[in-house]
Amino acid sequence: MESTLTKHERNLAAMLHASAFSKFFIPFGNFIIPLVLWTANRRDYAFVDYNGKQVLNFQISLLLYSIVLGAISIPLFAGLFPGLLNGSLLGLDHLNDYNNLNIDFSQSLNLSGWLFPLGMAGLAHGALFVVNVVYTILAVIRTNEGQEFTYPLTIKFLK
Repeated sequence: MESTLTKHERNLAAMLHASAFSKFFIPFGNFIIPLVLWTANRRDYAFVDYNGKQVLNFQISLLLYSIVLGAISIPLFAGLFPGLLNGSLLGLDHLNDYNNLNIDFSQSLNLSGWLFPLGMAGLAHGALFVVNVVYTILAVIRTNEGQEFTYPLTIKFLK
């Protein structure tokens, strides 16, 4: 496939992959900029169409994985601070006086049991960040050379 690709096509495909780094400067730039570049050039170049789908699928997959990890780590994080659910923090400490309710969320928790899963969730988020940076750089290099690149851990949202 290398011989049939023009330099412009390869540069455009590499720019698609590199535009994922725009998330460090623009919120959701890792979705918006590749989407704009891809939609503007997908009908003209098959190589750009393929790489645009790869970039967007990878970024959406990483976002999904990050949301799942965040949802898993929120209860673990809340468990580290049992006073967080105490009524006095939310201004609800006098609710028991008015309604004769006995609401008490305070529990004694063993913090060492919570630190391991929370630390693992943090490490997984860090691993996702490293995977994103490393494979994006690798994709830029490979597509600039004219090779097709497929990201690992990708769910195919766009086919």
